Amino acid sequence: MNVRRRRISGIAVTAAAALGLGTLSACSSDSAAAGNTDKFDVVASFYPMQFLAEQIGGDHVNVTTLTEPGQEPHDLELSAKQTAQMGEADAVLYLKALQPAVDEAIAQSDVKTKIDAATLTTLEDHGNVEHDHDHGHEGEEHAAEEHSEEAHSEEEEHARDPHIWLDPVKYAEVAEGVAKAFEKADPDHAADYRENAETLTKKLADLNTSFKDGLADTDTKVFFTNHAAFGYLAERYGLTQEAINGLDPESEPSPARIKELQDEAKADGVTTVFYETLVSGKTAKTLAKDAGLKTDVLDPLEGITDKSKGDDYFEVMQSNLKALEAALGAK
Repeated sequence: MNVRRRRISGIAVTAAAALGLGTLSACSSDSAAAGNTDKFDVVASFYPMQFLAEQIGGDHVNVTTLTEPGQEPHDLELSAKQTAQMGEADAVLYLKALQPAVDEAIAQSDVKTKIDAATLTTLEDHGNVEHDHDHGHEGEEHAAEEHSEEAHSEEEEHARDPHIWLDPVKYAEVAEGVAKAFEKADPDHAADYRENAETLTKKLADLNTSFKDGLADTDTKVFFTNHAAFGYLAERYGLTQEAINGLDPESEPSPARIKELQDEAKADGVTTVFYETLVSGKTAKTLAKDAGLKTDVLDPLEGITDKSKGDDYFEVMQSNLKALEAALGAK
């Protein structure tokens, strides 16, 4: 869109040329290039950011995603081609601390409009995701108290939960901030961006109401997940998430953690162990089998694939709600 193109480094240009930069892929092989179109060109880091850009930008934006469908976003590594995409874009929309490689590339990029979704709402520290209840782990608590103040501070910084899009209220806050950034960067279409954002936030408010009503009266408030993606959702609707793994979906739980979850399933009336589509569900299914529990999908919506129970954010979130209602025994 913008004829005043920012320069990208000679190294990036050379690497991109070597990879055949002529037709950069966006969301699919026949997508428009990331930059140099007659639209407002936005590079989104992964699906929740892509969805916001598309919904708010409408016909005025060309959106390219760095995380292709089926990729697990946490451990994304960028190619030289993708790095060059950012240099050619009008704006980049990302969520700092979720994808370190993306954070580094954006910090080095000279793209004018950098929109960090983490600055548009409040990220929270949900504490020790493997142990939210007091089951008498005095030794662990005592050991934690002996950590140095510096180490504790660093741990808190890295414990900020980035999964804000799974809370419709927080996601709406981000949407409003993204719209303002689009309005400022592309003022010719500011009114449309504002209108589109209002439509989106209204739909998110309706989604919030559906979750609030659907989960208000349940047999249990505890649910088990593959990794700790649902802290904001649990907090919003008065639930307790117990994760097999931490914030990293690829980490492996300890035998003690598995035993703890088996005991808690009995104590709290847990019926279901949730797994997800982009990472292996082997551990979740093994835990469920050993504990005599059911399994189901609770999608953290980090990407849409043919395995997703819906074609977009709203459809998958409605599927998540139905899965939670069934697992928790909603009245």
